[in-house]
Amino acid sequence: MPFTGWVPEAIEFYEGLEADNSKAYWQEHKPFYEASVKGPMEALLTELAPEFGEGRVFRPNRDVRFSNDKSPYKTAVAAMVGDAGYIQFSAKGLGLGSGMWMMASDQLDRYRKAVADDGPGAELEAIVAEARARKVEITGHDALKTAPKGYPKDHPRIELLRNKGLIAWKEFPVAAWLGTRKAKDRVVDFLHATESLRSWLAANVGPSELPEEGRR
Repeated sequence: MPFTGWVPEAIEFYEGLEADNSKAYWQEHKPFYEASVKGPMEALLTELAPEFGEGRVFRPNRDVRFSNDKSPYKTAVAAMVGDAGYIQFSAKGLGLGSGMWMMASDQLDRYRKAVADDGPGAELEAIVAEARARKVEITGHDALKTAPKGYPKDHPRIELLRNKGLIAWKEFPVAAWLGTRKAKDRVVDFLHATESLRSWLAANVGPSELPEEGRR
């Protein structure tokens, strides 16, 4: 089944879920979710896989064990596109992300050393400037309020040093093109535009070498 976008009723489905985040609402609308919300996302991932890698859709249920908000369902359908990026569709429109949202301690150490170094640090500055010129937001997870230990507060790249992760993010509000194949074009354009950021992170940070239980 080719990807043809999301029908307008998919927006209405999430507007309804935001208003009534209950099991009763979910069960009543689950067939629609499977066919017209999750289905198009899976079709999109299938088409993106040859270039960007196999994708996966996240489960719709929220993990409420450690949250004060006990709403059982996520108000967006989200997916990973291989190791290249993140797609989110909701009543607000389309959200796209790429990068490393949460770095393990060994990754964070390598990231900060690279940012502080004038070679890779200047390269990252140029990547960030180019992304922002394309109206792509560059943001970080849980940024420190001051310089990390061992780095000067007046470092020229202090904004980047304070981050505990680094991602590119772009949001598209609801528009008619969401119901067409143009939605795929926006995703592909974004993933191409953020390739230099992913390459920098791969070269200078890489995967964590810590055991799973020691990454936080």
